Amino acid sequence: MLVVISDTHATDGHQLRGRTLDAVREADAVIHAGDFSREAVLDDLQREASTVYGVTGNNDDDALRKRLPRERVVGYEGATVAVRHRSRSGATGLVMFGRERDADLVVFGHSHRPEFDDSGEIPLLNPGSYAQPRGNRPAHAEVTRTEEGLSGELVTPDGEVFERFSVPIRSP
Repeated sequence: MLVVISDTHATDGHQLRGRTLDAVREADAVIHAGDFSREAVLDDLQREASTVYGVTGNNDDDALRKRLPRERVVGYEGATVAVRHRSRSGATGLVMFGRERDADLVVFGHSHRPEFDDSGEIPLLNPGSYAQPRGNRPAHAEVTRTEEGLSGELVTPDGEVFERFSVPIRSP
């Protein structure tokens, strides 16, 4: 399983709880789409997860900026996932970012609003924020590989699945 999280906005630890913590511990890999805030949050997350692929966000400190890229591409079970915190050009910019990287899925954060949007050329996934939802539902995403592509769910820390989605994998 691939777990996708974002926007922790903490200074001293990962703030994981409930199903989000369990999912991170069970995951083959975790993608964090930026705004850890402090380096201690990344360090704490790495103690819980087998593999963490993080990018920096607009609120991350200098220590994180030295350790993590602004954007990255992650391979997962034959799928290509392009990751960045945000795009000043909105959904259009995120789709262009994904297209330039031949991605099957683009993961982003910043808004703290969990959402999956497959209305464009490349599906977009924002896991929201499990720790600082800012008026939105706290959430993370859980993604697995199926014969058809990727299958995912948006899940609250309490374990409520409130949206299911799928992402087809393009042939090479």
